[in-house]
Amino acid sequence: MDTLFLLNSLWVMLGAVLVILMIGGFILLETGSTRMKNAGHIAGKTILTFSIGSIMFWAVGYGLIFGHGNPLIGFTDFFYSGYDIKGLSLSGSVFFIFQLAFAGISLTVAFGGFAERAKLSAYLVFAVIFSAIVYPPIAHWIWGGGWLAKLGQQDFAGSTVVHLTGAMAALAATLILKPRIGKYNKDGSANNISGHNQVFTALSVLLLWVGWFGFNAGSTLSVDKGFFGFVALNTNIAAAAGTVAAMIVSWLVMGKADVPMMLNGALAGLVAITASCAFVDTWAAVVIGFIAGILVFYSMRFFENRKIDDPIAALSVHGTAGVWGTLSTGFFATKELATVGKPGLFYGGGLHQLGVQALGIVSSALFAFVVSYIILTIMKKAMNGLRVTEEEEIIGLDISEHGSYGYPEQLKLKQEIQAQ
Repeated sequence: MDTLFLLNSLWVMLGAVLVILMIGGFILLETGSTRMKNAGHIAGKTILTFSIGSIMFWAVGYGLIFGHGNPLIGFTDFFYSGYDIKGLSLSGSVFFIFQLAFAGISLTVAFGGFAERAKLSAYLVFAVIFSAIVYPPIAHWIWGGGWLAKLGQQDFAGSTVVHLTGAMAALAATLILKPRIGKYNKDGSANNISGHNQVFTALSVLLLWVGWFGFNAGSTLSVDKGFFGFVALNTNIAAAAGTVAAMIVSWLVMGKADVPMMLNGALAGLVAITASCAFVDTWAAVVIGFIAGILVFYSMRFFENRKIDDPIAALSVHGTAGVWGTLSTGFFATKELATVGKPGLFYGGGLHQLGVQALGIVSSALFAFVVSYIILTIMKKAMNGLRVTEEEEIIGLDISEHGSYGYPEQLKLKQEIQAQ
């Protein structure tokens, strides 16, 4: 066993750990962006659904993505047992864990569309189905040697595979579940339902930002020549540009530097650079992140004006930014860095790569949305609804679904008030 094999294995294992720790970032992001009466529910269901997703990825997900098959799906390597992978210069088990972490993140993104109104049972059932038949086909098409890979689709670490797929599932859930009680007035105007803890959301963004070095730089799958450092540089600079852009546009339009918007700008920059981080120069990473920060501001307004209630901005942060990030390589991929596909429009590649990127976006988004919508519609009928009752939603999912508050002092205070 050579030194490079061991170093690669260690590096990718570190990347996997960082990506899995992003689940903690999402717990704080969702909890801080929603109301305290649902905090314990959000935290608990995230750990539980990641556990279900992990088992499903081991049983069928990995095989459907990376198993031998056809351009649409894999048919082998189910119930992965730890064997090494031919042609891969690192431990097969490490590669498996790394890919499992990506599937878990996509599932977590999808559940953003369920926040504050879905039954726990809806999360559990959809976690199984999403992990088996929504995420794997798209990942196979692009990362598993499928038809988009053969066309040269550029998605280095998953702007489409992970983020857009999750966002389209979230859109399906949001449309079926309908807005939260009190979000919209009879005249169609929207009320601002503020999250209960901006410190949580700020900390979550920092944790996700750090975890993204595992997400993007870890996707090099190697320490050879230190290329992971360049990928990390592009990742960091795009996130910074997204933060600044979102702050500027919110200040100009709203008259205030909106904190949640600034935080979403950072995440949008990270999502956007995920596809292109290994294919573009650093100046382009700044442009990609900056545009993502602007897009997320207007995208959030677009969805809200159409009565699509998206409590954690999954559709904008992961969907809109995921689309832009995937398209961006069609403009900015350089001749030297385009190890997959062809150079972008600005580097003499013409419209070819841009067309491939657009095809990948449309096909992946449609598949994820349509399949998720059909699944959730069937689940709604079979499970007597996906949404908790109006009374349960009002008192909060901590009590109605779990019998205890995420903040026990809240229950104690209510009991004291009732006793007086």
